[in-house]
Amino acid sequence: MKIIKGDLLQLAITGEFDLIVHGCNCFCTMGAGIAKSIKQIFPEAYQADLQTESGDRSKLGKISWASSKTDHGELIIVNGYTQFHWKGSGRKADYDAIRSVFKEIKNNFSGLRIGYPAIGAGLAGGDWTIISQIIEEELLDEDHTFVEYSK
Repeated sequence: MKIIKGDLLQLAITGEFDLIVHGCNCFCTMGAGIAKSIKQIFPEAYQADLQTESGDRSKLGKISWASSKTDHGELIIVNGYTQFHWKGSGRKADYDAIRSVFKEIKNNFSGLRIGYPAIGAGLAGGDWTIISQIIEEELLDEDHTFVEYSK
């Protein structure tokens, strides 16, 4: 895992990545955190989310995705269903779902330059030490970068 500081979305727009992935809940909201910014900047990713059934627990561990054109080519935005809901306190990140999401990314998008934020470790309350290990295991031998947000 490469680690850099910056703005994942701006880096993606400028061609740093072929694919970005972020964590979503299963209720098609994309109303907070990086999901909210993705919804605004890449509305096609939100449209892909809306094509799934809101509140469907079976989405956990699955993905939806969209393609967006940038000045630097095609960018794939993956919505990874890593938590069921967003309400209440405590951990909402589902570690098994995170593992399944990254397994699916490797199976479907191997060979691409992949960027991601601290999926599941922000608003979802997960432990980044555990999550980053899951990502390392599932994206073994892939070109993937954790972008720690900074302006």
